[in-house]
Amino acid sequence: MDVLIDIFMMLANAANMLVIIWFIIGLLFSFNVIGRDNTFFVAVHDAIARLFEPILRPIRRLLPDTGAIDFSPMVLLLLIYAIIIVLESVGGV
Repeated sequence: MDVLIDIFMMLANAANMLVIIWFIIGLLFSFNVIGRDNTFFVAVHDAIARLFEPILRPIRRLLPDTGAIDFSPMVLLLLIYAIIIVLESVGGV
């Protein structure tokens, strides 16, 4: 049982890191620190977006429309942190 909890903890931490990386790359694009002509960062940003889009879509439907600001990644991070806290309490880590 501890092994499964450890695996879920690693997956939750990896998802957390990916959301943060996706957010930072998006900020770099929006402030023109990195141009959209940089194929590596565009590919990484699009791959992470495609990975998390099925998870973020229901969150976006629940949140009120805030215009240009998308709070769904922040809600996802909070959910991931909640999962980590629950797993830590269950696993006694």
